[in-house]
Amino acid sequence: MDTSADFEIFLVAPPGLESVLCDEAREKRFADPVAVPGGVTLRGGWPEVWRANLELRGASHVLARIGAFRVMHLAQLDKRARKFPWGDILRPDLPVHVEATCKDSRIYHAGAVVQRIETAITETLGAPISDGAIIRIKVRIEDDLCTLSIDTSGESLHKRGHKEAVGKAPMRENLAALFLRQCGYSGHEPVVDPMCGSGTFVIEAAEIAAGLNPGRSRHFAFEHLASFDQPAWNRLRATPTAPLPQPMFFGSDRDAGAIKMSRANAERAGVTACVTFTQHSVSDLARPDGPPGLVIVNPPYGTRIGERKLLFAVYGALGKTLLARFSGWRVGMVTTDASLAKASGLPFVQSAPVAHGGLKVFLFQTPPLR
Repeated sequence: MDTSADFEIFLVAPPGLESVLCDEAREKRFADPVAVPGGVTLRGGWPEVWRANLELRGASHVLARIGAFRVMHLAQLDKRARKFPWGDILRPDLPVHVEATCKDSRIYHAGAVVQRIETAITETLGAPISDGAIIRIKVRIEDDLCTLSIDTSGESLHKRGHKEAVGKAPMRENLAALFLRQCGYSGHEPVVDPMCGSGTFVIEAAEIAAGLNPGRSRHFAFEHLASFDQPAWNRLRATPTAPLPQPMFFGSDRDAGAIKMSRANAERAGVTACVTFTQHSVSDLARPDGPPGLVIVNPPYGTRIGERKLLFAVYGALGKTLLARFSGWRVGMVTTDASLAKASGLPFVQSAPVAHGGLKVFLFQTPPLR
């Protein structure tokens, strides 16, 4: 494979939201995105890798599939790994971490695969091996096909670099962005979160409306590759953004600490001018002035023993408030429990399950409320 030209890029998605991420990649004009189990594949070169990390809100990692070859036994793997042009991609002065999986192949020992790849890299390139390395090589052998990938993101992309303060059960930013998209949000309507926690839904919505790139404030693993072009990356990051919209993103929570966290996170994200956070209960939630929009909420799930029964009243109070005061607004609710969602009295339609924090959560959506 010519690693300086065109190769397969894999966008890792939260399981259950692959098609939503595919829609985002298509909207961002990436070439031929295809939803597959676990993510989205597309074609491109290193500039597309950089842009995917910078611009895509829904992906958790961007993998560059830098090579593939058939292997039937370990001696063959050793030979082909030594012939691979590691120097086109890796720097000899920076450490590398290698991990492997094997499935339905004559080579079945992942540890032996890791050892062969590590030896090939150190003896042909000179790069050291370290468990804590920023550069991570992923080797997958399936049906005797060995695929080499690099995690070009480093830390998960949900870590935008703005949220230092989080609540007890934080919604990851990439998951919040995908749920907003699934609710039909595109940046042109107000958004309300009546249980805002650390403000993730509200801040993501404001950034989308302002055209701010989610990766604008952080670093990525690809900056440590031999293929990295700093001037080209600087030009890509300098893409102009739209001015902040008028205040149209509203978060509230009964907990004063949550409101303090949300305001601090919004300030770090640079969207303070268009968001408002206030402390009150869901029963005191007021409809903002202006046109209807989207209410999106991630209430407590009640997964601890004895807590679930107490939540039916909370969900009921939220639904009663929204039905009374938010005519014309759509509602999206993320929860693990269909019975709790039903207790709200809202006319929900349930989506497919999505993996989140070791649980299966569902997005429940309504049409505009009457």
